Formats: sequence, structure tokens, C-alpha cells
Amino acid sequence: MSPTEEPPAYSQNQGQGQSRAAAELLKRQEELERKAAELDRREREMQTLSASGGRKNNWPPLPEKLPVGPCFYHDITVDIPVEFQKTVKIMYYLWMLHCGTLLANMIGCLAWFCVDAAHGVDFGLSILWFILFTPCSFVCWYRPLYGAFRSDSSFRFFIFFFVYICQFGVYVMQCIGISGWGASGWISALTGLNRSIPVGIIMILIAALFTSLAVMSLIMFKKVHAMYRTTGASFEKAQQEFATGVMSNKTVQTAAANAASKAARGNFKEQI
Repeated sequence: MSPTEEPPAYSQNQGQGQSRAAAELLKRQEELERKAAELDRREREMQTLSASGGRKNNWPPLPEKLPVGPCFYHDITVDIPVEFQKTVKIMYYLWMLHCGTLLANMIGCLAWFCVDAAHGVDFGLSILWFILFTPCSFVCWYRPLYGAFRSDSSFRFFIFFFVYICQFGVYVMQCIGISGWGASGWISALTGLNRSIPVGIIMILIAALFTSLAVMSLIMFKKVHAMYRTTGASFEKAQQEFATGVMSNKTVQTAAANAASKAARGNFKEQI
């Protein structure tokens, strides 16, 4: 083969294959190093927490003078792996926007009620939605998501997916804004605009917030689902976690033991 001739095709393919293999090995090595660093970070943080007396509930942040204290421990930088922290933070900010929108919706329905007394039901329902959906959304879909990423729990992922689909449906109904449902959506906003331009503008802004929540929720749902598929979680694992959690529950164990003892006594009496 003369110096001007190109190398055989098989040697080029072999070189490309070796380059891909080397890149794959480098990628795996970086992933292992990242996981090792994450484990070291968590171990140091657990040691720090143990030295300071353990984990103490810190959410919601309430003044110490109140008789009621925080209910949950919430620290994304401590509990959540680095690669998932950004997503969990976005979901936390989305929950805060959700609460702010419900508060704004209550104000919008109050303004609507002030210019049209026939919509007192909307104002009353808006208060109910704010009181009900603010804590329920945190407990029912944000905490399962937080726990799923913290402990890589398939069961909690499935809880989040089920509840968040329902939450998305609620957002759609709220941004539509049917009169009498306690939501300053588009229909209600246009109706209020006919009675008062300032009130209508306020309600249009709230309808835009509900629409933004629906769009962002759909985007984040797809993002979390894509991450879920990369964690190795599955429906079978969720079933196993559920069964393990149920059987390890002391109340279930006590009930099962009582049922077994009653059945044994009944069989013994029948034999006598």
C-alpha cells in the first residue's frame, strides 16, 4: 500500500468503535465518581446531623412561640441527589406558585362579588379551594415526589403520577373558569369584564396564571416521567414496596395476629 492510499475501511470502523467504547467507559467512570461523591456528601451530612442531635422537622417554618411546630423535614440539598435537585426545586417553586394563584383567585372572586352580588358562591368556593388545596397539594403530590427522589421509591412515583394527573385536570377546569365553580378562569374573566373593566383585568391575569400552571405542570410531568424511566423504577417494584410497607406496619401486624388467634380459637372450639 502506497503512502497516498487511504487506509482500509475496516481499520476506520475499528478506530471509530474503539473511540465509542472509550467514550462510553469515560462516561461510566464519571457517573461512578459522581455517585461516590454524592454518597460521601450524604455521609458527611448525616454525621453532621447526628452530631447536632438528629433531623428535626423544619417545615413549615413557624415561630417557636406558637404551640404548633413544623410537621416535616424539608432540605433539598441534604435529601435529594445532586442530579435531581434542580427538578425538585422547580416543583417546589411550582407548588408555591400554585398557592399564590389560589390566593389571587380568592381576591379576584372577592372583587367579582363586590361588583356582582350574584357571585357570592364563587367567592365562598375560592376560600374553600385555597384552604383545602394548599395543604393537600403539598402532602398529596409534592411530598410523594420529594420522597420518591430521596429514596428512589417506585411506589411514591406512582402516587405522584396519579395525583398530579388529577391536579392537571383541576388546573384545566380552573383556567376554563365556569361560573359557580369558584375559579377566575377565562369564562368568568370575560363575564366580569362586562360588569367592570378593572375587575375583568384582574380576573384575566388570574386566568393567565391558571393557564401557565396547567402548561408548566404538563411540562414537568413529562420531565419527571422521563427521569423516572432512568431510575430503574417499575410497577413491580411499586407493588413490592407496597406489600413490604403494609406487612411491616405494626397496626397491620397486630390485626393479622388477632385474626389468626381468633381463627385458631374458633377451630379449637369446633374440635371440642
